Amino acid sequence: MIYNNLLIFLVAIFLFTMTSGTDAPLLPLPGSLTLFAAVLFFFDRIARRLFIRANQNGSGAYFGTEKRLSLLALLCYALILFSCDLHYYLNPLSLNGLFPSFVNIGGLAFFFLFLLLMWRRARPVYETIFGRSYSSRAFLISNTRTNLPIVLPWILLSIGYDLLALLPLPGLKTFLHSETGEYASFILFLLLILVFFPPLVRRLWACTPFPPGELHDHLQNFFKKQRFSAKIFLWPLFEGRIITAGVMGIIPGLRYVMITPALLENLTLAELDSVMAHEIGHIKNRHMLLYLLIISGFSVLAGFALEPFTFYLLSRDSFYSLLDMTGQSAENVLTVIMAITLLISLVLYFRFLFGYFIRNFERQADLHVIKAIGNSRAIISAFEKIAILSGNIRDQPSWHHFGIGQRVDFLEKCEKNPSLIRHHNRKVWLSLLAYVMVIGFAATSHNLLPAEQWKQSYEEKYTEYILDQKLMREPDKALWLGIAGDLMQHKKMEKKAIAAYDKALALEPSNPKLLNNLAWLLLTSDDPSLRNPKRALSLARLAALQIPAGHVLDTLATAYWANGFVDKAVEVETQALFADPAEGIYYREQIEKFQTEDYSPAGAAVPEE
Repeated sequence: MIYNNLLIFLVAIFLFTMTSGTDAPLLPLPGSLTLFAAVLFFFDRIARRLFIRANQNGSGAYFGTEKRLSLLALLCYALILFSCDLHYYLNPLSLNGLFPSFVNIGGLAFFFLFLLLMWRRARPVYETIFGRSYSSRAFLISNTRTNLPIVLPWILLSIGYDLLALLPLPGLKTFLHSETGEYASFILFLLLILVFFPPLVRRLWACTPFPPGELHDHLQNFFKKQRFSAKIFLWPLFEGRIITAGVMGIIPGLRYVMITPALLENLTLAELDSVMAHEIGHIKNRHMLLYLLIISGFSVLAGFALEPFTFYLLSRDSFYSLLDMTGQSAENVLTVIMAITLLISLVLYFRFLFGYFIRNFERQADLHVIKAIGNSRAIISAFEKIAILSGNIRDQPSWHHFGIGQRVDFLEKCEKNPSLIRHHNRKVWLSLLAYVMVIGFAATSHNLLPAEQWKQSYEEKYTEYILDQKLMREPDKALWLGIAGDLMQHKKMEKKAIAAYDKALALEPSNPKLLNNLAWLLLTSDDPSLRNPKRALSLARLAALQIPAGHVLDTLATAYWANGFVDKAVEVETQALFADPAEGIYYREQIEKFQTEDYSPAGAAVPEE
């Protein structure tokens, strides 16, 4: 349940943070409220119908219905995000941009509204199945407290980052916004979570100290034999009727083993010891730290690929064909594509890569029982009981724990062939080594992908696309025509460039930039048939009269040279040298060329700045 809910909330947080506000919402406020109310009503009706069906089929049907409705809540939430523009309406929560985290928290609260509706409809079924009566308010609070630890680290991290950004320490702000600073602050926060989060979670989950007595003393003595230290608590998960246990915390004084009453009621003392050995196995193998490493690894991989992938998309002709097909802005289409891509990547990462590791961590913890107790008989017996009492789930697959039948079969194989234990541990650590190497490579090899090449291509294509849009809306504006001429000249579409410059000059005949750029093109075109030195000289003179800058005087000097006025060309190029001494080497090379070479209509062109 916890792992499924973790994935659900990760997707919800991702959906909100990947969408962004607009200057104006898609729907006016009354329309947004109406749509939101309609979606809530639809979800409420579906939840009511599904839980009525689940009422006849026990706890398995209850949990299955909750899982399906959580997925439906995500779909409804996504619809609201993209239709009602929650960012726009929640923006005042940021307090003029000082606390953007408040907007994100407010956005997540809207997802919680769907969950609250689901739990409201679940209450009567829950009371029937688990045999406890709740008021609506108490049931909603109980479920919120159960799920709050999943999102609380994100909430605290977001608020903490905003508070650090408000400190009057420019050096700290610079560091926090650097790549190293982001990684360092994230790692520091994760370590703080590891240390201080378990006591908070214990209270939120309403765990109570294990009652003193023979059983408590027995468990503590077992812990001592295993060189393990932890406080023991009763875990009232689903009224204590779920047969499970768990361990939290890396520091002995803040480490807790949690046991549900149902586990105590149904297992023998030997079986209970084996379950405790399993939980100790998680600590001995440092699984808590490894969980955080793998969770945080997604951010590193996303950071490695996100910007290059954006450049890659924008450099593809198919992206601009999609813009033409949809009629949407480039920003909107890019946001949707990136959101879908990252969402799929997030789900695949946690479902398969994270799932791979946590399944094998569970298997490591199972194998620790053999090391701690000497055999697997008790843990196998405990698993078989749990499978029967939980609704005959022995052969039910699990993406995060392996199925109980799979776990039992593997333990039996390891009893017969102990070398499989070493083989499995080696497999886990080699997998972790490969993972760390990939993460380290991604964190330090940002230049591996041809991002700059894609960026240059995207800038040209994006400029051309935007320019086309401008020209369609304002076909008689000289500015867009001039930019089009520059772009076409850069792309060696010289005939079209001359046509664009001519059309622009017809609108603004004395524009010095247009005059200079067209003159240069008429002097240096790769196509000899497009060269026209006489017209270029006329255009360059008009441009130089208005802006006697170095590059403009260079164009005029080249025009004089092309028309056979070498002395005049040298004189004007010398003026360019005095006007722009920073480019002195280039202008001296031009003077030498004027004095030693003849202009050829088919000669090589030197591109103008």
